[in-house]
Amino acid sequence: MNEPLTQRHWLTHAAPKFAPAVATSTVLILGRIWNANGAEHSLGNAALMVVLTAGAATAGAFASIGRGGGDGVLAGTAFTTSGALALAGVSGYTDGLPLPLLLWAIVTAVAYGIAARYWRTDRRDRIAHERHTTVQRDEHAHVERVEALRAGAQIEASRAGAAYAEQLAAALITRATLPGYDPVALTRAGLPELPAPTEHQ
Repeated sequence: MNEPLTQRHWLTHAAPKFAPAVATSTVLILGRIWNANGAEHSLGNAALMVVLTAGAATAGAFASIGRGGGDGVLAGTAFTTSGALALAGVSGYTDGLPLPLLLWAIVTAVAYGIAARYWRTDRRDRIAHERHTTVQRDEHAHVERVEALRAGAQIEASRAGAAYAEQLAAALITRATLPGYDPVALTRAGLPELPAPTEHQ
């Protein structure tokens, strides 16, 4: 039975690759908008972003050293949040673009590094699933072929048995109608007597 082929659009494949750059660029743009609206050289805003960044980094550290080796997804999310908050804070507090752009490049590179790890794991899991599915499909197809061959052999054996029974019945009827057929003489001669066909009353 053929399964429907599903092909995803190229944008579906490409969208995850652009997501880290889009996210960090959005944070940079929002930080610069915040800068233009009064965050530049504001100690209160800078202190807030430092506290939030440190809190997210601390949460990531605790998640990475947790019980059983930590939760990689939670740790990655916390560290990414920490980097985004640091980028937003620097973009909002400083005047000029060189430092925010430098931090944007660093945060984007780190985001791609973290994402690449999960992309590799996802790709490995998908390939393993496809291989497992292919192996199971081949095994089922093999079992179906074996069962089809066995059923065909049984049908052929049944046909051969039915044909033999028909031939035997025809031989018995033909022998009984031969002129000079005498079952008593055959018994006297030591030949086995075949059962005579019974007549229905």
